[in-house]
Amino acid sequence: MGIVKISDLMHENLRVAGNALSRSINAQAEHWMRVGMLTEMHPDLDYREICRLLVRAELAGGLDITVAATAQPDKPRAAPSPARKH
Repeated sequence: MGIVKISDLMHENLRVAGNALSRSINAQAEHWMRVGMLTEMHPDLDYREICRLLVRAELAGGLDITVAATAQPDKPRAAPSPARKH
């Protein structure tokens, strides 16, 4: 465990969001950090897919950056659109 210094405004944002989502300030900060870390590692995923990664990570014993960096999320890809005939 460590100490992270944040601005007063960010602390207030964490307090408000944490209260709204029934999380402590620390739990809200950790949630945002996890989502942000996975978003940087997987910029092609949307929030819902990031949350699925978090659930899978939790089921596997917790979020580990070495596993998250190499994870290959099973994201369904849209089929390419058919070529137009002129």
